[in-house]
Amino acid sequence: EVQLQASGGGLVQAGGCLRLSCAASGFNFDDYTIGWFRQAPGKEREGVSSIKISEHKPFYADSVRGRFIISSDNAKNTVSMQMNSLKPEDTAVYYCAAGWGAVGPYVYWGQGTQVTVSS
Repeated sequence: EVQLQASGGGLVQAGGCLRLSCAASGFNFDDYTIGWFRQAPGKEREGVSSIKISEHKPFYADSVRGRFIISSDNAKNTVSMQMNSLKPEDTAVYYCAAGWGAVGPYVYWGQGTQVTVSS
């Protein structure tokens, strides 16, 4: 059974940091790109960052580049995203997904974890 388990969300003040983790199982982790997406109320889902596992090659949206850092632990089938200098506009439900390439297609999705940044 394919599973992507996102965790690490929470409530933080602007300027603070959080670290999200995505634990993957049920598929060949090394063959995929793992991406983080977010969706705020009333807004479309947007891609935040991704990493091609076999190459440890990261990709970042302009809105988070320089603040967020994505990394993978291939031994643990886990992808983490360190989120620094958080802004209220980063508030959203964050999802991790597995697919091919920075822009997908993404075929496996996990449940979301809420990130709330207070001003």
